[in-house]
Amino acid sequence: MFPWFDIRTINLINFLFVNLIVTVVVLGGLLATIEKHLPTAIRQTFRYGKHALKGTPDRLVSLLEVPKAWFKHFYVFAAAWALAGFAVMMGTYISGKPAPEYVITFLDTMATNKRMVRTTPTETMIAMTLITLQCLRRFYETWFVQVFSSKLKINLSAYLVGYIHYFGTVVAILSQAEGFTRMGPVSLPTNGYRFEPTLSLGLAIGVFYYAWFHQYRSNVILANLRKDKTGKVVNHKHSLPTGDFFEVVSSPHMFFEIVMYVVLFGVLHRNSSMVYVLLWVLSNQLMNSWLTHQWYVENFPNYPKQRKALVPYVL
Repeated sequence: MFPWFDIRTINLINFLFVNLIVTVVVLGGLLATIEKHLPTAIRQTFRYGKHALKGTPDRLVSLLEVPKAWFKHFYVFAAAWALAGFAVMMGTYISGKPAPEYVITFLDTMATNKRMVRTTPTETMIAMTLITLQCLRRFYETWFVQVFSSKLKINLSAYLVGYIHYFGTVVAILSQAEGFTRMGPVSLPTNGYRFEPTLSLGLAIGVFYYAWFHQYRSNVILANLRKDKTGKVVNHKHSLPTGDFFEVVSSPHMFFEIVMYVVLFGVLHRNSSMVYVLLWVLSNQLMNSWLTHQWYVENFPNYPKQRKALVPYVL
């Protein structure tokens, strides 16, 4: 339609994440400072779950709400999408050839056709493996561990953000990887791609696994609050969690989410898109953890004073 405009010159993934960051920072800041003066529609849109809006809801916003249990849906997508990205990556690196043309064309559209190679095959393989393991574990948790209240709702926008996050993260990881760009080495090494594990990458894997494991433990603790000793669901109320990192922080699952994305950023630090992914995760988890901590303090008079909102012993 416009011969002078080529959408492939715009990094749509960066654009999406920047918009998510701005939205959560602006709305989160308003909630933290002047919430009582905000329209009900804005407050209801942003609040969900245990810290959902109290009082008369906005009728229009209510029409745009879906069950919180629908969180399960985007983890089905996340697991499938991450596995697809992992399969393409492995196929590319095992073959020693560039990624299929359709993959590169897709990445050109989503992350610009001016992408440069910024991450090595080793870094890409580690990051893609880690995010795939995370998506698979979250799929398992949401379908077979967590207990969602049948009464709680989330705004449709929050539901769709889940899809955007995992879609964008996988695309960002591959977008500047060797073998996935048109701009980079003129030719591949005659013996294919080089894989060079380092001590720092091994340490990153260890830190990621620690966070990955303790996030799982946190979600199991939360789920068990609604189950009896046999594993049968007996209630849907919000109770006070204890054990593991819940002793020092209100939302350890959110803290460890941040830790995992800090690791991914560290592994792919030369990938310019990963800073936007990390900033989005930081801003989103910070806002949600603050609301959660606020809810615990308001609803449990004897809430442990040593528990911080998000970062143990700090924040």
